[in-house]
Amino acid sequence: MQYRKCGNTGVEVSALGFGCMRLPTADGVALSANIDQAEATRIIRHAIDSGVNYIDTAYFYHDGNSEAAVGEALLGGYRERVQLATKSPVYSFESEEDFDRVLDEQLARLQTDHIDFYLLHALSLRTWKEKVLKFHLLEKMEKAKRDGKIRFIGFSFHDNYDAFVTMVDGFDRWDFCQIQLNYVGTDYQAGLRGLEYAAAKGLGVIIMEPLLGGRLAVPPEQVAKALSCEKTPVEWALDYLWNRPEVSLVLSGMGTMQQTEDNLTYAGRSSVGMLSEGELAMLAHAKTVFDTMALVPCTKCAYCMPCPFGLDIPKIYEAYNLTVSAGIRKALESYNEISVKADACKRCQKCEKLCPQAIASSELMPQIADSFTNAKIEDDD
Repeated sequence: MQYRKCGNTGVEVSALGFGCMRLPTADGVALSANIDQAEATRIIRHAIDSGVNYIDTAYFYHDGNSEAAVGEALLGGYRERVQLATKSPVYSFESEEDFDRVLDEQLARLQTDHIDFYLLHALSLRTWKEKVLKFHLLEKMEKAKRDGKIRFIGFSFHDNYDAFVTMVDGFDRWDFCQIQLNYVGTDYQAGLRGLEYAAAKGLGVIIMEPLLGGRLAVPPEQVAKALSCEKTPVEWALDYLWNRPEVSLVLSGMGTMQQTEDNLTYAGRSSVGMLSEGELAMLAHAKTVFDTMALVPCTKCAYCMPCPFGLDIPKIYEAYNLTVSAGIRKALESYNEISVKADACKRCQKCEKLCPQAIASSELMPQIADSFTNAKIEDDD
């Protein structure tokens, strides 16, 4: 295992962190409350025995059962061997008192007297203003640190770069932060600019979603073809992050022993500056392919416009394609800004006669309408 300094904390953390959002389940349903405790314990302990020293969970993971499962897995001397991280579910708070109540509950679940890395969970500018500042949670975090209940103060983040800077600059005692980053999401949310900004301030930077919820583990065919076969798509994605000196560690949600073994192997040969200019160019090209790869091959030529029923056809396709390149949350935001939705299509096929790409809009529009109607946004922090 390779180790890195976590900002100015003075702690060295393993290049690979164990994320406990996707633990093995007894019912085979991903993220369900029915965790297979024996298998989860086996995988977590194997990772620790192999050098992983950072375990990450959260109050609501696995319908609230992840912390207790982690607490069980860390018995028998394993707790003393790791940096334990969990998160305060600030978005659910209705009063200042909720912070202390939840923290004490988390300590009990985890069967420990302190949490090493404690995060305010999934901050956006809205929760920053309406929860963190309103309920004085920064002061609460400082008091918990003085009381020995937590060691390091941090936050995980889901908003844009400007919001990220507001939060980093809004408190001068952050120890670390956690952001979403991967080689196709370099300018998404905090992005590379946020990584560099936080690291320059001395914060440790923990990376989540290195595989974009698994979409980079088994990438679309066009993206896979853009990657050299010398490494697996997973290893290329992880190496892109480990290559950066600002990255303290990369979290991976590991639900099987094989995933754990593979990631341990990749982490063992990781290092800052490990990628050549040619390899970085290859990953940049793969990003371009991913970004331009369309569920619908619309080029926005607008030959299909105007639609007799008021649909902005290119914009609808752009929003739909965002489900691949930016995720369902961003796609839904874009789609909801469109006044006439896909379900207004009457299948007149006028646009199909004009489309240079031969897009079958009469077939696609009902599918798109159903896709967004049934879309579910999950907290994948």
